[in-house]
Amino acid sequence: MTRIREAILVEGRYDVNTVRQVVDTVVLESGGFRIFNNKDQLKLLRRIAETRGLIVLTDSDGAGFVIRNYLKGALPKGCVKQAYVPDIAGKERRKRHGSKEGKLGVEGMRPQVILDALRRAGATFAQQDEIETPVHPVITKADFYEWGLSGRSDSTARRAAVLHALDLPAHMTANALLEFINAVGTHEQVAEIIQQYVEKIEE
Repeated sequence: MTRIREAILVEGRYDVNTVRQVVDTVVLESGGFRIFNNKDQLKLLRRIAETRGLIVLTDSDGAGFVIRNYLKGALPKGCVKQAYVPDIAGKERRKRHGSKEGKLGVEGMRPQVILDALRRAGATFAQQDEIETPVHPVITKADFYEWGLSGRSDSTARRAAVLHALDLPAHMTANALLEFINAVGTHEQVAEIIQQYVEKIEE
């Protein structure tokens, strides 16, 4: 699978599933118009954009452009690239009715169309020798359990320690934290925070 450096932001979970089958990178969900009122999510997106770069890949309909234009003003310039899918009439198989404008969204695009859109946006594609070894280890839910960040009586306190150390929102969920850590590659940093937390409570 083709790997790119930048994280990709799409609108919904079906878009996430489609893009993850095409490229190997972190794919984030904006939640559509909900992102307008989600300051915590915007804060995370800014940090991800500044750390590894971010590609915005929304649908080609009017709603997609409203979201895209909002993000242009909300995210740091120079760290964000814009990827556009073409206007293709049709509807996704899972839907009973097509979109208001009768266009396919990102989830309905063929893999090559998505790759072409990313190339035109200037995505940083990994070279063959870079594909063999990940830039940083992928953190899984099993890692979270091993670190005590989930499934244990003090998991909430441990996550709170990590969130505080990384300057992240206190009410961030375990899944959101996992997604963020994988996006910015802070595996060693989180492991160190957990170790410091354990040493502190054992004193």
